[in-house]
Amino acid sequence: MKEDYYDILGVSKSASAAEIKKAYRKKALQYHPDKNPGDAKAEEMFKKSAEAYEVLSDPNKKAKYDQFGHAAFEGGGFGGGGMNMDDIFSQFGDIFGSAFGGGGFSGFSGFGGGGQRRVKGSNLRIRVKLTLEEVANGVEKKVKVRRKVQAEGVTYKTCSTCNGRGQVTKIQNTILGRMQTAATCSTCGGSGQILDGKLGDADAQGLKISEETVSINIPAGVEEGMQLKVPGKGNDAPGNGIPGDLLVAIETQEHETLKREGDNLHYDLYISIVDAILGTSKEIDAVGGKVRIKLEPGIQSGKILRLRGKGISSLNGYGSGDLLVHVNVWTPKELNKEQREFFERMQGNENFEPKPEKSDKSFFEKVKDMFS
Repeated sequence: MKEDYYDILGVSKSASAAEIKKAYRKKALQYHPDKNPGDAKAEEMFKKSAEAYEVLSDPNKKAKYDQFGHAAFEGGGFGGGGMNMDDIFSQFGDIFGSAFGGGGFSGFSGFGGGGQRRVKGSNLRIRVKLTLEEVANGVEKKVKVRRKVQAEGVTYKTCSTCNGRGQVTKIQNTILGRMQTAATCSTCGGSGQILDGKLGDADAQGLKISEETVSINIPAGVEEGMQLKVPGKGNDAPGNGIPGDLLVAIETQEHETLKREGDNLHYDLYISIVDAILGTSKEIDAVGGKVRIKLEPGIQSGKILRLRGKGISSLNGYGSGDLLVHVNVWTPKELNKEQREFFERMQGNENFEPKPEKSDKSFFEKVKDMFS
């Protein structure tokens, strides 16, 4: 059941308009998000207080509420329907006075009275190409970015069209009655300010192009197509606006011998029949450098050797993948006379006949294990 609006503000039903306004201001300052950052309960009370004041400060809505309670606003309407931060500061920003610079919060600031919209600058997009080693270990990249920044010596004044709110309100008569709509101010572009004075190197918005070196910390485990965000390193917005962000698209270079699959890496190792029969050791590529592996005598083509933890670090911090070495026995296509005679003598020899053991998995079983 919804709380009583009088109880929320702590006033009686006989309270005057001035007493209601005073009570709301007290509650609003007590639970203002700037004083209670990250406090969800305080934010909820802030919204409830605004909702209560929205009804009790309006004589017609107050009369309906006194007679029917919350049922008077069921089925639509602001009263009883909840308010968001934009609604609160656009309607009641002047309530806060200078306590918070005019009521700044959640994209709003206090130029020329409460409720001015703070425009965000445009985002910039760049591409960064990474090697497999950089993907596996993470890396810090320094890139040069050309971005619009506030020019020195630029001054602004409150937009006279919207009075610093960044929005203009229009009321139209329709067949459904009078309807109120809000639109971005075309004069200031929503910033609430217009250029008052500038130097020669500034554009019409008081901005200039500047080249800046930006450090980008790229975590291990990123993949092709991922997009990272560097907050505040996009274009500045005019006046007291919020800078845009730098969006970084990830590209990965193909490795010469290693293929990535999720957090695992695959390596194709080709060995001779002699090495497969006698056994050997081989040096192979890994993201941390070369590693040496031992091949047991009699190793079969298609054998998969798993080197645990030699893959890509998980982006979520859950360890690292594995390096899967696929053994391929290379069969020579041409033989000299002596070699041919040797294998002709071995043809039909019992020791050279295939004798797969139960532990020797089929190709399909190996593929199943690889993806499980």
